[in-house]
Amino acid sequence: MSVEDQQSGEDLDQEFDAVPEPSVDEDTEAGPAPASVQTGPPTGVMSAERLAIKALEAKLLGGERKLRRREVAAGAGVSILSARKIWRALGFPNFGDEDVAFTERDQAALSSILDLVRAGLLTEEAAISVTRSIGQMTDRMVVWQIEALVEDMVSEQGIPDAVARKQLVGQLPALVDSLEEILVYSYRRQLNAGVQRLAVRAEAGLQASEEGREGDEDDSPLPLARAVGFADLVSYTSLSRRMNEKTLAQLVQRFENKCAEIISVGGGRLVKTVGDEVLYIAETPAAGAEISLALAQAFTEDEILPQCRVSMVWGRILSRLGDIYGPTVNLAARLTTLAQPGTVLVDAMTAAALGQDDRFVLVPQKSENVRGFGEIHPVMLARGRGKGLVLD
Repeated sequence: MSVEDQQSGEDLDQEFDAVPEPSVDEDTEAGPAPASVQTGPPTGVMSAERLAIKALEAKLLGGERKLRRREVAAGAGVSILSARKIWRALGFPNFGDEDVAFTERDQAALSSILDLVRAGLLTEEAAISVTRSIGQMTDRMVVWQIEALVEDMVSEQGIPDAVARKQLVGQLPALVDSLEEILVYSYRRQLNAGVQRLAVRAEAGLQASEEGREGDEDDSPLPLARAVGFADLVSYTSLSRRMNEKTLAQLVQRFENKCAEIISVGGGRLVKTVGDEVLYIAETPAAGAEISLALAQAFTEDEILPQCRVSMVWGRILSRLGDIYGPTVNLAARLTTLAQPGTVLVDAMTAAALGQDDRFVLVPQKSENVRGFGEIHPVMLARGRGKGLVLD
């Protein structure tokens, strides 16, 4: 067993065996200790806390850990090396040869992934990439959910954070099945929506983006046409220095929640949030413009959050690993730094795409030299006719 595997196995044991199971010795068998000395459960009997942890683990893992990694790999008909590729893609630590760390459900899951490759439905590279997407997304999701539940317990019950984290173990069994059902439901809905955006309507989007282009633009080889937007909170750095951790966390959460709601109502997709900034996309320049204006207005009217700077560029992008790339993304980021608080900036090509739509007013701004793009011609986007996005 390698040093790396041995250390990883020790770390895993420490994580799941934080409450050790006491052993029975001769002194214990002779009779119970005096009441003044005996402070825990009788020796050889697991505490209620430890029992709850083991019960939750059995529910989540589908049974007791009984298998070693070689047994799981052999049961799935694959080498240890191939099995470890899958486990690493899922985000699991290395396990040693002697670590009893797996259940029959682990073996079934490994077989399911490998069967897709054996059937020719996925290449090994694609299988690893798809598996990694599942591992990374569910890891972030689980952290988010646990922290949300702990925060709610602290707020509603008035208990310390450390106490809430322990009590969560007892509350999760009643939530797991429903959360899992919602997860599968959401996955299927999101997959259907993704197929529509990224496959069915992809060609139509490229055709719509041809207007005003000469074909030699930097983003021309990229496969998807999208409106790419950024929203950036004003004075976030100075605010974060004056706030305690709890207040800052509430501010960021309020910002993220409001952005997510507006982008969703507008038919867009929130690509990612980085502190005080969100990156989003929409399928048409008009949809991107509506979302951008709604974001600028929402934070101007918010009684707690500061205003935000917003930008939006209609162009072509590359979508990989859940993120987006390309000159369109970079230009949108540059425009955000030029925007005034509470306003939306677009570039000249995006303005041309919106020019015949009376829902929008376009006000040319002075030219700017932008690193990596040279001279650009920003245009301020404002509300024209209509009410814009209607939020509840």
